Amino acid sequence: MQVFAGEVLGTFLLIVLGAGVVANVLLNKTHGQNSGYIVITWGWGIGVFVAVFVTGNISGAHINPAITVGLAMAGKFSWALVPLYIVAQLLGAFLGAVCVWLHYRDHFDATEDMAIKLGVFSTAPAIRNMGSNVFSEVFGTFILVLAVLHLAEPEVGLGSISALPVALLVFGIGMSLGGTTGYAINPARDLGPRIAHMLLPIKGKGRSDWSYAWVPVVAPLAGAIIAAMVYRWLPF
Repeated sequence: MQVFAGEVLGTFLLIVLGAGVVANVLLNKTHGQNSGYIVITWGWGIGVFVAVFVTGNISGAHINPAITVGLAMAGKFSWALVPLYIVAQLLGAFLGAVCVWLHYRDHFDATEDMAIKLGVFSTAPAIRNMGSNVFSEVFGTFILVLAVLHLAEPEVGLGSISALPVALLVFGIGMSLGGTTGYAINPARDLGPRIAHMLLPIKGKGRSDWSYAWVPVVAPLAGAIIAAMVYRWLPF
């Protein structure tokens, strides 16, 4: 239960700070409105740093089903624990998104654009082309997981010592590759908050765009599997 709680807390912190910075930049009448993409990428990087630093020694701070699957594929994590971790990550992401909505509720009400409201919760492609969108998420997650596999301790995951390198890694991926799909690179990060968007009584929220929702779930998992295969095949 401590491990489960650690993954819930870690993913919760990630989403609170990550979706929180998106809300601050995009929603109307915030002090951070229109402060830009670089602020968002820094916010997500700091979210990763805090989540890994706080929970790294509890659960390994996977905070991402793609990381969990990638570690298991590479022989660094038990497959028996994978379902437990993924459930915890989805729950933490959902709860984090709910808290972001509560925190910015007045600003959600002051924002009319439905796409902006959804954008606080989940990713969306800049140009909607499913083939290209899938490639972007696979590629970004491949880079993430391949690097994490070199940082992860056997049978543990990410200890707190890896907090800064992983945070900088996510920041770098966002700056370099995030312009196409918003770099979900994390199925829980997108699916948990998207479920929250669907369920919460958000004024004028519109649809949750479930026709695209499979991309930031399936593609990151595929990218993680490819990264683990490369990691095991090459003489790292």
